[in-house]
Amino acid sequence: MFYHIKELQFDARVSRPDPRFARLLLEQFGGANGELSASMQYFVQAFACRNPYPDKYDMLMDIATEELCHLEIVGATIQMLLGRTNGRMKDVVNDIEIMNLVNNKSAKDDYIHQAFNYPQFLTMSQGSPLLKDSNGVPWNSAYIAANGELTVDLQSDMASESRAKIVYESLIPLTDDPEVKRTLDFLMTREVTHFQQFEAALHSIEPHFPPGVFETNPRYSNVCFDMSKGERYRGAWNEGISPGLHEEWQYVECTREYLRETNGLREVEPMGTKRTDKSVREHDRNLARQRSNEIMEAIPETDMAWNRAEAYTQHEVVEID
Repeated sequence: MFYHIKELQFDARVSRPDPRFARLLLEQFGGANGELSASMQYFVQAFACRNPYPDKYDMLMDIATEELCHLEIVGATIQMLLGRTNGRMKDVVNDIEIMNLVNNKSAKDDYIHQAFNYPQFLTMSQGSPLLKDSNGVPWNSAYIAANGELTVDLQSDMASESRAKIVYESLIPLTDDPEVKRTLDFLMTREVTHFQQFEAALHSIEPHFPPGVFETNPRYSNVCFDMSKGERYRGAWNEGISPGLHEEWQYVECTREYLRETNGLREVEPMGTKRTDKSVREHDRNLARQRSNEIMEAIPETDMAWNRAEAYTQHEVVEID
């Protein structure tokens, strides 16, 4: 259940209209990495968490709702940046500027040039934000990443918050309005907050690496292939200990010869790892049983109810005459 409070989460303000920047800000309204995408992604992901992970459900729903608050902030800022555009577009008889510029070619050309900078505002929505990105591409659900596996979804969410932060970093230098900068700074900072929440939630699930249930094959999990000619670069990604499985990286310089020697990797023995086929199979069985039981025990076979009885006793009941 949602209800709307007629105040913005952050007191967004604009010093003066700037339709050109309003168009750029559409990227965070209806773009792939915008606030609507974030809200819908976390909202959809939350459903699979409701019973086995009620704490993660609560977190995802809270953040999804806050992202709707941010969508409202972005939409309000866009509307303020457009200034009186909506009013001008309504007067289609006498007062719209283009009607007064028919005999002034230079002024008319300038106005048309401005229209091409933000055509969706002038010709499609008459001065209101649309669920489209800065190039007029409609928002669509293909932007949403949700697959019902929480260890995967949370990492997708961390990536989403990272991309959104970078968009705000790119937008901030493009406006000279200090009030708009304050709003963008708030929104950018909240992306980092949410990133940390998702990261903490991921690390509260054990084990959370590798994502999913299967632990992976120890023959190939720590092998790094040099797949190109030229200078070779070594680093933490191909030497030392791997960060997730804590195995010793095995670096293969002559990939083609190695593939021939191992009969196309069919005759490879695990190296640099304590894991064995037996230990992996045992781990997979135990984790599969654990994850399955978490869900099966949390969901009744019959008489299912989404609301819990305690939900009605935790809050004060307000009677309305």
